[in-house]
Amino acid sequence: MMVPLAQVQIRDRSKLDCVQQNGFCPDWIRDHVGDYLDPLWRHLELTLVSVALGFAIAFWLAIVAHRRRWLTGPILGVTGILYTIPSLAAFAILIPLTGFGFVTAVIPLTAYTLLILFRNITTGLRNVPAEARDAARGMGLTEQQLLWKVELPLALPEMFAGLRVATTTTVGLAALAFYAGAGGLGQQILTDIRFKSNVALAGALCVLLAFALDVLLLLAERMALPWRRARA
Repeated sequence: MMVPLAQVQIRDRSKLDCVQQNGFCPDWIRDHVGDYLDPLWRHLELTLVSVALGFAIAFWLAIVAHRRRWLTGPILGVTGILYTIPSLAAFAILIPLTGFGFVTAVIPLTAYTLLILFRNITTGLRNVPAEARDAARGMGLTEQQLLWKVELPLALPEMFAGLRVATTTTVGLAALAFYAGAGGLGQQILTDIRFKSNVALAGALCVLLAFALDVLLLLAERMALPWRRARA
């Protein structure tokens, strides 16, 4: 009876030592990984909502700029200014207006995606070969049909590239959303930023989330571009 008790006491004491010494504790990570699921879900929600809203706005702006080329410069200038605003400063400006919460975090995160997405969409549209446009017009396509049936499909590679960059960037920026009261994995890091295992687990989940979303977008790109698969 005494030997098992001694073994249990030694094992428990070693776990305490690992935590008390601020070490990297695999046992602690295994036992507490469930505590990070809700913050991970909120982090994913912040990312997806921000990128979706950013893409919708950037897509509309890119279509307008594609028809009126002179608008490209001003739109790039405005989105560039938004991109350079520090996130903490943006949160500080918005909190008196929208309060702490999800909306206050999503507004700056959405704004940061606009420059990347707008630039990639307009680049993709302008890189459509002139021969493809001439052939489409020769077949009797209207300008609206030319846009939706020729130009946008051929611009998909650049559009997906912009989506991938914007998504992975937003995953990283969303770690600061806890300053706006929106939670996420950044909130979990702040709970005990001096504990290595806590920071390592939350940081690893951020990296894995960015990697998983990037892989999903890459798979979606391959499915949306069947001619590339045939060429390969």
